[in-house]
Amino acid sequence: MDWKGIGYLTSIASVVFLGAVAWPGPEEPDWVLPALIAGMVLSILGMGFRYMSHLQERREIREAKAEARRS
Repeated sequence: MDWKGIGYLTSIASVVFLGAVAWPGPEEPDWVLPALIAGMVLSILGMGFRYMSHLQERREIREAKAEARRS
């Protein structure tokens, strides 16, 4: 089981829930909604990039172990 992946999915879900709670009402300034959406998207993208880095690192470790076994 990939606990990091589960952790990132949990963090993404929390961003969605927090964004839903923070969703601006009609009386809020016009800039609030784009700022909220940008913050949510950037947070989710950052988690996705970190997870991709984690997967790449795992792949490199597997390849290094396989290379060590061949030598």
